[in-house]
Amino acid sequence: MSEAKRKCRQYNTNYLMHGFIPSPSNAQLPMCLLCNRVLSNEAMKPSRLQEHLQKIHPDKQNKNLDKFLKAPSVSGLLTTSSTQCDDGLIASYNISKLIAKSGKAHTIGEQLILPAIKEVLETVLHHSASYNVIKKVPLSNDTVRRRIDEMAEDVEVSLCELLVSNKFSLQVDESTLPGNEALLLAYVRLYKERKIIQELLFARTLIADTKGESIFNTVKDYFKEKNIPLVNIMSVATDGAPAMVGRHRGFIAFLKKEVPGILAVHCVIHRQHLVAKNLRDRLHQSLRYVISAVNKIRSNSLNDRLFAQLCKDNDEEFNRLILHTEVRWLSKGACLNRFWNVFEFILEFLQEKDVDVRSKLLQFKTDIAYMTDLFAKINDISLQLQGDELNFITTKSIISAFQKKLTLWKHNFGRNEFSQFPILSDLHKNSKISFDDTQIYCHHFQSLDKDFSQRFEDILTLEIPQWVINPFVNIESAKLKYQEELIEISTNEMLKASFKNGENLTEFWLQSTISRIYPGLWTVVQKLLIAFPSSYLVERGFSAVTNLITKKRNRLDIVKRGDLRLHLTNIEPNVKKLALDHQIQPSH
Repeated sequence: MSEAKRKCRQYNTNYLMHGFIPSPSNAQLPMCLLCNRVLSNEAMKPSRLQEHLQKIHPDKQNKNLDKFLKAPSVSGLLTTSSTQCDDGLIASYNISKLIAKSGKAHTIGEQLILPAIKEVLETVLHHSASYNVIKKVPLSNDTVRRRIDEMAEDVEVSLCELLVSNKFSLQVDESTLPGNEALLLAYVRLYKERKIIQELLFARTLIADTKGESIFNTVKDYFKEKNIPLVNIMSVATDGAPAMVGRHRGFIAFLKKEVPGILAVHCVIHRQHLVAKNLRDRLHQSLRYVISAVNKIRSNSLNDRLFAQLCKDNDEEFNRLILHTEVRWLSKGACLNRFWNVFEFILEFLQEKDVDVRSKLLQFKTDIAYMTDLFAKINDISLQLQGDELNFITTKSIISAFQKKLTLWKHNFGRNEFSQFPILSDLHKNSKISFDDTQIYCHHFQSLDKDFSQRFEDILTLEIPQWVINPFVNIESAKLKYQEELIEISTNEMLKASFKNGENLTEFWLQSTISRIYPGLWTVVQKLLIAFPSSYLVERGFSAVTNLITKKRNRLDIVKRGDLRLHLTNIEPNVKKLALDHQIQPSH
């Protein structure tokens, strides 16, 4: 019989009646308890084991199972073998979690990780039994998939248990996947044990349309399925699309019928992006010339190579232009900044390729310099409004500061002071900026200021009580219903000490003492700290979806599988509990 067709026998606990246990070095070989002799795998059958007992240990063949179990080394050997298998199963879970975190295909377990472990054991540790170690860590494609799904389900259960009994804020958005499926993502943020927890709540496919009612029904069905009360939602953030914020048929309108007092927030990053699109006619035309020049070079592979070579020949740090994409938040700033860095080389290149575009770029060079500086500052504010720890207090300070800067820039430009715009300032030193250009820029600042005031009216007029920033100030300015609790908190020496010891504002208010003893103050503070000012997390979630569903993994069901949740979560799954629920089997 060929080696490939030879049957590999597995150990059975009944073999202990014949005095044999699985060998500690290889579970597929039987080892005699009496003489510690290890037989071949072919001998792992009752007749051969009984034959060994009769020939080698005839005086022991009538002993029962209890006496074999009491043999000196049996208990230790069985415990060691069981522990090694348990450790292999836990390692299988932990490695599967790492695979999910990295966003790699499940096959990487068998194709790369196990061979890498074997190489380390044999080459570095000189482990002669590396095969036996590898066999204890199941990492086949299906095994990794099951492990990821189980851990994701465990994380979801843990999260839903928190949401059942705690107030939280919600963040919802929908997008279309490469296969034209409409995907709805939801994130939650809540307070628990002095920490703010932010987690992916669910990913669901919208079967037919993406109207507000369909989105609401999908959210409501999930909450009903998980027994989460809708009234626990204290705020919801969306991207401001009509399907979300429509007055009568939008998602928010349907949600407010169920939760009348809910706070609805239009994502501040989307609002800031809309303000940035506000350009006067001449500035808009100048931007079109920039985009035209970029497309002229980048859309033609020969032009792109020739331009890159020109930059390399002149020892330029950058040799490729960045395409402008309207939907990307930082695109204008990145495109203009790179364009200005190689502006002189672009003029040289276009001298032979497109004289008309070159002349327009020279004509509106001042506008390009102005927009490069301005969009660099707009990108800075956009980056500040992104991130996990953004709340309404920091959001108001960022928006208010930028609006005041607009007023300052307008005032300084009126005095021909351009130092806060470094590129424009350098240009002004070499060739004076005309009065007409300065007036256009001042009018643009005024237009941006007005647009900011309208779009961010709710943020700019948001009342943040002084006692939220410093709870130990004079309480007379606070509302009457909060004054008694403020007196109590001002005389609490433990809280006073923690505030003086440098705890930041969020850490101070997230102390368990606050919510328990001062519920009136906590009602105000939790909306300022826990409500989402933006839909940044769901946008980041869609980026993760794009990274997971690659051309080679286009059959991955992002809704049913646990890859996305485990890729994004900060909650640790209970691996030991999951391992206990499994029968340990060697890899195959």
